[in-house]
Amino acid sequence: MTVPAPTQSRPAQVLIVEDNNTDIYFIKEALRHSWLPMHFAVAEDGSRALDYLYRRGDFSDSPYPDLILLDLNLPGKNGWEVLEEIRLNPAFTAVPVVILTGSRDDADEKLAREKKADLYVVKPMNLSNFPIIVKAIERLLMRKF
Repeated sequence: MTVPAPTQSRPAQVLIVEDNNTDIYFIKEALRHSWLPMHFAVAEDGSRALDYLYRRGDFSDSPYPDLILLDLNLPGKNGWEVLEEIRLNPAFTAVPVVILTGSRDDADEKLAREKKADLYVVKPMNLSNFPIIVKAIERLLMRKF
């Protein structure tokens, strides 16, 4: 399986793996203010995220993501398991993964680095705190676009 190379002629494909609708709303709203056009897909749990990545079931025609925003506390297969599977598959090694979590635990941040997450970000409490996250995500995507 090969992942198509991104080009500036299309929006960045962002997979949001998150089970909280409020967080999904805040993430989308914040990223809509980016200089880079983005298209969002959402997977509400780890199993659906992997279905999206492997283009199974409802996601058989889904585009490959240019960026994955991954919560750790998900129902079913958790974010750690998803991250591990992503990093074991050569088709996805070039896809940046941003851990976007409520956990402020230093051990979680260290583990995320060990498991090859590109960025570990604690979710802000409101939309006004998202610009810093948007800038960090833009820097990751600038490598691809």
